[in-house]
Amino acid sequence: MFERCLYFNLNALTRAVNQRWETAYQAVGLSPAHAYLMRLVLSTPGITQKQLAAELRLSPSTITRFIDALVTRGLLQRKASGGDGREWAIQPSDSARTLHSELERIGQELYQSLRSTLGEAHCSGLVSDLRQTHDSLRRNQPVTSKQP
Repeated sequence: MFERCLYFNLNALTRAVNQRWETAYQAVGLSPAHAYLMRLVLSTPGITQKQLAAELRLSPSTITRFIDALVTRGLLQRKASGGDGREWAIQPSDSARTLHSELERIGQELYQSLRSTLGEAHCSGLVSDLRQTHDSLRRNQPVTSKQP
């Protein structure tokens, strides 16, 4: 009955992935979403909230809530980004910098574990297919066929 149902199959996959990621990032006291935002800010200090939203494919209001939580915890800082004052550059704090190598290590271990379980080609293809499907649904346009 559900072999063709994107909704239930994608949610089942999401639960399985979330469980692994939540367990892994518990070691540093962060949710996976906060950890990935932190990794992005640490690798791109001064990134704007708009850029974070685009890169993480999250709404600006969600990014604002995540940043607020991480600022409250002393892990991120907002700095004026020039211009008209509506855009902020997001900077890691010194406390965040001490987590950088641990966050990268956890991310690499998760990636290697998934690659080992699924195989490199399937893992890469799955991520690519998910991104392409998301973009197509967001634009309400058909998925473009892959090149042979």
